[in-house]
Amino acid sequence: QVQLVESGGGLVQAGGSLRLSCASSGRTFSSYAMGWFRQAPGKEREFVATISWSGGTTYYADSVKGRFTISIDNAKNTVILQMNSLKPEGTAVYCCAAESERKITRRIFEYDYWGQGTQVTVSS
Repeated sequence: QVQLVESGGGLVQAGGSLRLSCASSGRTFSSYAMGWFRQAPGKEREFVATISWSGGTTYYADSVKGRFTISIDNAKNTVILQMNSLKPEGTAVYCCAAESERKITRRIFEYDYWGQGTQVTVSS
């Protein structure tokens, strides 16, 4: 069992940056692949980024590639999403998730544990 808690959301102007953190209690991140997803008002949850348990492999949604960076600190049981050059369409609740088979995937249903999310609002 693992519990995930996100932090770092807030209000930022378009072009600005935010750094989201996801802290885990319970089993260490070395047991999981980790992902970030987001859900905008009135829209379905969508994939943002994923990272292997070692941190050596990452994948991004095309919409954030080159602007967002996912990283993992296994010593601190924390996964980070650095978001630069934010756009108004990035306004959403951002959630982290853990996949217990260490499988890097974009598929929402393959993730076993989810945090409650943190609100990111990007003003134009």
